[in-house]
Amino acid sequence: TLCRSASPEPQHPADHDERSHEPSMFQFTTLPPLALYVHFPWCVRKCPYCDFNSHEARDGVPGRGYVAALLRDLEQELPDIWGRSVETVFIGGGTPSLLSAESLDELLSGLRALLNFPATAEVTLEANPGTVEVDRFRDFRAAGVNRLSLGVQSFDDEMLRRLGRIHSGAAALAAAETALAAGFERVNLDLMYGLPGQTVAQAEADLAQALALDPGHLSHYQLTLEPNTAFFLHPPALPDDDTRWAMQETCQARLQEAGYEHYEVSAYARPGQRCRHNLNYWHFGDYVGIGAGAHGKITHLTTQTITRRAKLRHPKAYLEQAGGEGRISERRVLGRREAAFEFMLGALRLTEGFPPALFAGHCGLPLTVVGDALTEAEAKGLIEWDIHRLRPTELGQRYLDDLVGMFLPDEAPAR
Repeated sequence: TLCRSASPEPQHPADHDERSHEPSMFQFTTLPPLALYVHFPWCVRKCPYCDFNSHEARDGVPGRGYVAALLRDLEQELPDIWGRSVETVFIGGGTPSLLSAESLDELLSGLRALLNFPATAEVTLEANPGTVEVDRFRDFRAAGVNRLSLGVQSFDDEMLRRLGRIHSGAAALAAAETALAAGFERVNLDLMYGLPGQTVAQAEADLAQALALDPGHLSHYQLTLEPNTAFFLHPPALPDDDTRWAMQETCQARLQEAGYEHYEVSAYARPGQRCRHNLNYWHFGDYVGIGAGAHGKITHLTTQTITRRAKLRHPKAYLEQAGGEGRISERRVLGRREAAFEFMLGALRLTEGFPPALFAGHCGLPLTVVGDALTEAEAKGLIEWDIHRLRPTELGQRYLDDLVGMFLPDEAPAR
């Protein structure tokens, strides 16, 4: 489950050059929307379930130095996006709310100077209830952040302890109340279920507390044990599959009763409050990624190609190399089969699916390239579609991994 909006990583091992192993034959006539992802790699303490590129800030955070590196990185990206408007910005991590308000203002001012940055752009900042005080929320809003994503995870002290979080349930509640009162146009609360030792009643109680706050957006997702995490190496006792499914069904019903639209696997929103930045990912839009470990995906009309790039993961190495080619750790050009799969991987997460024409527009390919998989998925009752909309059925949503797997390339790209 996508628990938050870090820039998505490529689905295949990356090449270290821009040679494609498969003829492109894309047919782009227009470019998809463009977003910007900014990665902040530090946090107070690494959570045992977190597989994001984050590092404990034992010696403090080099705020101004890191902001300067981010802007140098972005300057190197500009030739690939000349003339394009950036519709959304997401500052994720790590815990980017560790940045001072002054450093954040410097970052956003620099982005506005370098980019075509409309006044209507959605600007999201991830925040941790354990690191931010009331005045800093207001300062973040004054700097230009108009959407706050608060990593609550739970309001239950025992659940938070088991997750290794540094905040209490009371602190989470106070932070959420402060965020909602601080003038942000949009506020998202991250909430997890399927936690170690959690019961259905406890999951319901967490959701009831979140709903009482009436945020515009809720990310409600199941805890999963990801490789390269402490929980993966030493797995805690999680609720069984039937209990987790009961949590999902019960909470989903509560959210819909409360008027939230279930528009993506783990995302619920009031009307008009959907996360535009995430929608761009799920629609296979373009995005520039700056910061340690950030990933990007850019479509090129002149060469009719789609390029993915990733930046150096370790903060120290990134700080040293941010102004040159050395900042790039991975680079590859997507083939047709990979692009088609990646499009379906994101778009089928959306409960409403997508207009079939979007596949050609954002993928540069006719829908017939996945025709066999569509026929099979429809025959199994996993999708339904017509000329206006292609969407996963309720069965397809429940067995999403199986559905998406039908669109995997027959074989990995040649190496």
